[in-house]
Amino acid sequence: MSEEKQLPTFMLVDGMALLFRAFYATAVTGQFMINSKGLPTNAVQGFLKHMLTAVDYFKPTHVAVCWDMGSQTFRNELFTDYKANRSTPPVEMLPQFALVKEAVEAFDIPNIGLSGYEADDCIGTIAKASMSHSKIHILTGDQDMLQLLDENISVVLLKKGFGNYEIHDTNTFYEWKGITPRQMIDLKALMGDPSDNYPGVKGIGEKTALKLLIQYESIDGILENLHALSNAQRAKIEVAVEMLHLSRKLAEIKCDVPIFCSLENAVYRYDRDKVVKMAKEYEFKSLQRII
Repeated sequence: MSEEKQLPTFMLVDGMALLFRAFYATAVTGQFMINSKGLPTNAVQGFLKHMLTAVDYFKPTHVAVCWDMGSQTFRNELFTDYKANRSTPPVEMLPQFALVKEAVEAFDIPNIGLSGYEADDCIGTIAKASMSHSKIHILTGDQDMLQLLDENISVVLLKKGFGNYEIHDTNTFYEWKGITPRQMIDLKALMGDPSDNYPGVKGIGEKTALKLLIQYESIDGILENLHALSNAQRAKIEVAVEMLHLSRKLAEIKCDVPIFCSLENAVYRYDRDKVVKMAKEYEFKSLQRII
């Protein structure tokens, strides 16, 4: 009997999640790593360390990085207050948005993003399109991505420090939460999301939301069984039905964004001389020690 052909492994990197994590890890002590050109590089150097540490650990054959492309997306059209609580990035962060993409390009890794959509939507679209012919690792710090778990799709959550991961597949997620990845969308809709600035159902926390979803499977199932809920739960949900449906649309990662990334374009193979040249130009001392 012939050996089963091994699938390629495709790591999709949530660029903004890694970049902001890296920035705030050093910015808190004022270490912006300003080079001789006056350019802060702390976020980019930390991003590269996160990405390369994960690549070394998981050994993917293919890598791509997905980015948000501006702050306005289709979700802002649905709900004008979406992410309205987010402050503008610190001034030291601003030049690093372009710089990090240049650094990723030096490794011949595709930078992917589409105006009007978030990086999550690009990751979801590529992951679902690629899962039949590759094993996907989504590298992020964002638990929202757990809704994308599927056959051949795992989510790697960054923990504190470098090289510390919490890895989830459909089985570990079910053991943890007691629901399926798709039910994560309804869970977020019920609870709301303070970081994305939408309320869900006021007064319904994770514990209650999980209990309701385990019992009734979905928001539709809960609404069909309002009569069976406690008076308090029913009252909270009845006044928030419209927001509940809207929150579900905001929470769901779109997996049909008009983008494409072939495995062929994402092969992880780079020219060391090109990377060294980039590292020297921007004085990425930490990168020069790694490569």
